[in-house]
Amino acid sequence: MQLVDFTTLTGACCELRDEWIPARTEQVYQRDRFTISLALRTLKRRGWLTICWHPQAARVCIGNPPPRTPDTFTFSDQLRHQLGGFALVAIEAIAPWERVLDLQFAKRPGDPVFWHLYVEVIGKYSNVILTGADNLIVTVAHQVSSQQSSVRPIQTGQPYEVPPALTNTTPSLRESQERWQERVSLVPGTLRRNLLKNYRGLSPALVVSMAQAAGLDSEATTDSLISSDWDKLFQKWQEWLQVVELGTGEEGNRGRGEQGEKEEKALSSVSPLKSQFHPGFTPEGYNVLGWGIIKPASSVQELLNRYYTDQLNQQEFNQIRHQLSQKLNNILQKLRQKASTFKERLQQSDQADQYREQADLLMAYLQDWEPGMKAIALNDFETDKPVTIPLDPEKNAVQNAQSLYKRHQKLKRARTAVEPLLQQVQEEIDYLEQVEATLTQLDAYDDPEDLQTLLEIRDELIGQKYLEDPDNRSRRDEEASHPYNYQTPSGFELLIGRNNRQNDQLTFRMAGDYDLWFHTQEIPGSHGLLRVAPGEVPDEADLQFAADLISYYSRARQSDQVPVVYTQPKHVYKPKGAKPGIAIYKHERIIWGRPQKAVNYL
Repeated sequence: MQLVDFTTLTGACCELRDEWIPARTEQVYQRDRFTISLALRTLKRRGWLTICWHPQAARVCIGNPPPRTPDTFTFSDQLRHQLGGFALVAIEAIAPWERVLDLQFAKRPGDPVFWHLYVEVIGKYSNVILTGADNLIVTVAHQVSSQQSSVRPIQTGQPYEVPPALTNTTPSLRESQERWQERVSLVPGTLRRNLLKNYRGLSPALVVSMAQAAGLDSEATTDSLISSDWDKLFQKWQEWLQVVELGTGEEGNRGRGEQGEKEEKALSSVSPLKSQFHPGFTPEGYNVLGWGIIKPASSVQELLNRYYTDQLNQQEFNQIRHQLSQKLNNILQKLRQKASTFKERLQQSDQADQYREQADLLMAYLQDWEPGMKAIALNDFETDKPVTIPLDPEKNAVQNAQSLYKRHQKLKRARTAVEPLLQQVQEEIDYLEQVEATLTQLDAYDDPEDLQTLLEIRDELIGQKYLEDPDNRSRRDEEASHPYNYQTPSGFELLIGRNNRQNDQLTFRMAGDYDLWFHTQEIPGSHGLLRVAPGEVPDEADLQFAADLISYYSRARQSDQVPVVYTQPKHVYKPKGAKPGIAIYKHERIIWGRPQKAVNYL
């Protein structure tokens, strides 16, 4: 995941100062243990400022509104108490080329600053710290004790100290190309390594994009570059510095003289500040300077919000999907083993009648028994063929017959007891295989709907007592996910459930009298609903289209042909006490779905 560097942070702050200063703080909400959102209101708009200290996704940008779930974090409660009603009047850097912002709050614009919210966007050491005007720490997102860090402990009640300054050279437009080239190439090495080692304010992603914009490879060695390569790279270097120094106001601190006149002349051709940043997505991540952009973003705020929301969602998606897959595999393995044991016991109980017949034979031919016999051969009543009956030599014929009768009764009782247990286990297996099939369909993260669908599956398993709720949290109050939506060749709407919640909703809530319900025959998969208006009749192509997609969204996705049933929704029922997604049907028709053809419809 690409980290927010100094250039990106500068672009974000420029936009925030231009559009959101001053702004009234109306609300503070903590989304998770790494992210808070401040509700800001200006004279023109209202938005949520996202402040995140995640080790890989620390950032400051205008983001999405928070969910409607209760906020139970202490840190946000303290910020809400201190900052509520105050105005955000300034966003300043604590020092040049530092990724630490000072968000300043006053009672109203023009009044003395009352609170400082320091946002440290420095990778795994990121943090958010609130101090008063006296610079004493009031609350902190992540406290650091003296045992954890002897260099810079961070605890409430202590004075706030800025992070240790970096020792690398500060980039400047005043530096000549000769001096810059000499510094970068003094010790032979890769272009990427030498730039990062010698100058502050750079990031690996920025160096890579800068080299690509100059037509170079960032892994090329400095001693392999020719004069024209250095010229192109230095041109991009200055383009970067012009944008950054305009954004930070550093150009106002330059001295006059010949060099200053040259710099001002160079800057005179630069567009107004807001147009200096050209954010967008690159194949490797993102860039705010317009280098290597394949998909532009309207603002740095939108870029950061979309990129890190997607990246964190994908991380959470992969983690939850792996956990659910592992859990389902373990549960199904145990249930299948249990079902196998029950089936073996039922097979043994099939011999119950055999023991009774042997006992009847023995009682009918008591005269043929002799003391000490270990087995006796008697003719069967029906086939008249000899049947060998094992005997206990220490028991007489009647006692051996009684033992056989007892074994007969025991196996009959076992069947009576095992059959409902096997049915119960098989129902659990069917349900979990249905969940497994829906989980298999969610093989990759593409949009927030995928994550929400996965979270609903997890909540369902928690509700069915297959999973424990680690956070003991209340159920989600977020907007529910939506089923897949397709158009058949004749224009009919086809809805396909992505999890059991959606399956039940399609089948038992949304389905109308004229619709058609689809499902793979005796194969775990999604429910489908073909919406049909009164007086309309779907063509054979529409039915085939639906069957192809339903077979694709099933456990038989890799097959060539899959039997798919369809019927009217009024003929679909949920058994009493059945788990989510389970349904029985009648009056069905069968059509063969072609899951490989369905790929062309996606």
